[in-house]
Amino acid sequence: MKTHHHPLFACALAGAIAAAFAGQAVAAKATAAAPLEKIQAVLTAPPHVPAPITRKTPAHVVVDLEMVEKDMRLADGVTYNFWTFGGTVPGSFIRVREGDTVEFKLKNHHSSHMAHNIDLHAVTGQGGGAEATFTLPGRETQFTFKALNPGLYVYHCAMAPVAMHVANGMYGLILVEPAEGMEKVDKEFYVMQGDFYTEGEHGEPGLQPFSLEKGIDEKPTYVVFNGSVGALTGDNALEAKAGEKIRMYVGNGGPNLVSSFHVIGEIFDKVYVEGGTKYQENVQTTLVPAGGSAVVEFKADVPGNFVLVDHSIFRAFHKGALGILKVDGEENHGIYTGQQHDVEYPEGVPQGSQYK
Repeated sequence: MKTHHHPLFACALAGAIAAAFAGQAVAAKATAAAPLEKIQAVLTAPPHVPAPITRKTPAHVVVDLEMVEKDMRLADGVTYNFWTFGGTVPGSFIRVREGDTVEFKLKNHHSSHMAHNIDLHAVTGQGGGAEATFTLPGRETQFTFKALNPGLYVYHCAMAPVAMHVANGMYGLILVEPAEGMEKVDKEFYVMQGDFYTEGEHGEPGLQPFSLEKGIDEKPTYVVFNGSVGALTGDNALEAKAGEKIRMYVGNGGPNLVSSFHVIGEIFDKVYVEGGTKYQENVQTTLVPAGGSAVVEFKADVPGNFVLVDHSIFRAFHKGALGILKVDGEENHGIYTGQQHDVEYPEGVPQGSQYK
């Protein structure tokens, strides 16, 4: 059945629609014209993480990052000429929000011997920003991108030979927080694995040159968390209290090895696989690809020293991929008792002796 509208009604309706669209256009123009709040990004050295973002709207975030080539400790008695973002390996942790416009300024210190750049996996655009940031020593470059996708992303130098720049320590993490924010936790840590290739054998003292041959053969001399053997042990151990909820931003700079990240004596309540927005629950070990990341969360239920490892275990105990999370607090024997006895037992037929 057809419905006939009165001509005056049709004109009034058309006028109302036109007015509505006109109003939306004005509002859109006003929104587009409104300048974003300009904020200087706080950058932190590992294992620290910038404070969570509390603002509810996008901003114009300025990141100011300097590349520095410097000798630092690789292991006790062993030094190495690292190439760094922000003077540390891994590089400074960067934290922005989904929808932010990020003005990225990259400096290469005057003392550098090499040109460098940066490829941020968080960037939608050619080379992840690499072409826009070809930076000679003593120069500063700049480009701007919009953070479209929430997640945890690796950044690294992409100057040829790329593998050599990464192998010398030029990698780090950038977190794009989702617009709705992240669940509150008590402690956040920045942990990133890398493999290093030296001319000398493991533990050989002195300043060790880079070995291209070992790099090509994928035979690292060291596999470490946060740039050196012991970076997360002893006085550098991560600290928490029993009952606290912990989030670790875990990256793998490579350049070659995949990490089987594991915390001995803990189970991850959630793992945001590959640093994305979906999570898996109750995970023992998570695979972190070279050039990839994961976010792991768990509650520290009981006190103790919990060992962070690459569960490709020779790397942990023979090449350096080992850290400690020291949890203080009251024992909870309902969850874990520790050793309850150590006694002799009667000798007898060995168990399983019926199997030939």
